[in-house]
Amino acid sequence: MIRPLVFFTALALMTLPLQAASFDCDKAESPDEIAVCGNLELSALDSEMGGLWYAYSQVPMLMGSNGARHDEAEAFLESRAACGNDVACLTDLYDARIETLESHISDQMKTFACYVTGDGVNCN
Repeated sequence: MIRPLVFFTALALMTLPLQAASFDCDKAESPDEIAVCGNLELSALDSEMGGLWYAYSQVPMLMGSNGARHDEAEAFLESRAACGNDVACLTDLYDARIETLESHISDQMKTFACYVTGDGVNCN
């Protein structure tokens, strides 16, 4: 009795559409968005990048840095669009963006901690 229930539950879950964290796959229209929504690895990378972007967007920034943060995000979206449905291009782009976001978050948190603690010696 349990086996058919497990089978049908698994079957139902497999028919659910893939969902990337940073945008609604039901509204995907461009080749890059469709590729991300249709590929488990790209969808996972997009989810990871989306979480990092959210964290990065919450980091306190000095004057002028917020504009640069948005410019970088726009540049990423333009590059993603340029990849079209090329999975290798998209994978490389997401890997690079994730690495960049991790680096930016780390750097900004160090700067923020320096200002909070008043440790002017180790701020650079």
